[in-house]
Amino acid sequence: MTRRRFPVWLLLVAFVIVPLLEIFVLIQVGQVIGPWWTILLLIADSILGTWLIRREGGRAWEALRTALSTGAMPARELADGALILVGGTLMLSPGFVTDLLGILLILPVTRPLARRALTRVVARRLMGGGMAAYAPRTGPGGAFRDAGGNARRPHPDPGGSVVEGEVVE
Repeated sequence: MTRRRFPVWLLLVAFVIVPLLEIFVLIQVGQVIGPWWTILLLIADSILGTWLIRREGGRAWEALRTALSTGAMPARELADGALILVGGTLMLSPGFVTDLLGILLILPVTRPLARRALTRVVARRLMGGGMAAYAPRTGPGGAFRDAGGNARRPHPDPGGSVVEGEVVE
């Protein structure tokens, strides 16, 4: 099984470029409105973020509970929950750039755009060979084998007339 490597450029962006950008923006805002107003704005931004996370997180949780109680597949609700979680994490980190990105992930007006992007990324990972190691393989005697080489019985079509069972002698 081949392991996918985590993109190094993503680590560079997350741990070098974003903090440098945050420091630059904080200095620029501080020079325009002053340091105390900048700190006050960061505090107000955190309070707004906390309120927004609670409101949208509660709505997403209720939508997930409704979908599960009706038996519907909660794909949209799970994606919304993940986006709100990531957006909330970004809102809790100090800085205006991450706060802006966090707000875009949390707001119900802009979240569908992020949901579509998330869906494309997940679909590309699943369809583009990311799941190739989990595809069933045929082994000796026609038995299906998983990626670890373990034999398993083929599963019948759910709509067919095959009844699963064991032969007892």
